Amino acid sequence: MRDIAWTRNDDGGPLYLQLARSLREHISSGGIDPGSALPSERDLSEMAGMSRVTVRKGIEQLIDEGVLVRKQGSGTFVARRIETPGSKLSSFSDDTRSRGEAPGVVWINKTYAQPTEEEAAALEVSPMARVARLGRVRLAGGEPLAIEHAVIPAQFLPDLDALGDSLYEALDIHGFRPTSGLQRVRASLATPTEAGILSVKQNSEVLRIERVTRIPDGRIVEFTRSVYRGDRYEFVSELKDI
Repeated sequence: MRDIAWTRNDDGGPLYLQLARSLREHISSGGIDPGSALPSERDLSEMAGMSRVTVRKGIEQLIDEGVLVRKQGSGTFVARRIETPGSKLSSFSDDTRSRGEAPGVVWINKTYAQPTEEEAAALEVSPMARVARLGRVRLAGGEPLAIEHAVIPAQFLPDLDALGDSLYEALDIHGFRPTSGLQRVRASLATPTEAGILSVKQNSEVLRIERVTRIPDGRIVEFTRSVYRGDRYEFVSELKDI
């Protein structure tokens, strides 16, 4: 880590915001690599010549902005910006493992039911059909990054007890892994409930994603609505002149 160029100005506003600005600029210029640990509050206090209370408030400011992330028992780290190809059909678990992190899941609900009219239309099934309704919080390295609500025709997912952290792996076991689909992404703000689950402030930026996928014979296998943390995710698409 390079030395931080601390800027301190009597007219620059509260000291904790000045410290946050200096840290933010240092991180954005490559002074601390994404995923690297931040120096301790004591070290930063000595380096900046500010009280630990001021340093703590500056760090909390950057955590609220998504620049830093605190891991219980480990310290404070520079947040990684996660780039996800917008044109690639892959699962959260696969993407997480490809970054060298361990995927995890906290189940909200996992049950069979009848679809709503909207779900039946999206899945192109009868309103009397049986579907699996799955609600879960998706974790990477123990950090909550997304909330997913998926609806799957029950015929494609006959055993919910065998479902682990990856829906696509479970579908693949039964020969129903999706191979194509349509995904819509839009910007939004987190509701109080979503903010609490994702450990972000209310009205923080989130990405709302709606995905419908199909198996090779054209049948729809999945209708999923997700909320991803906007401070951590970027969806990237390659553009070509055709």
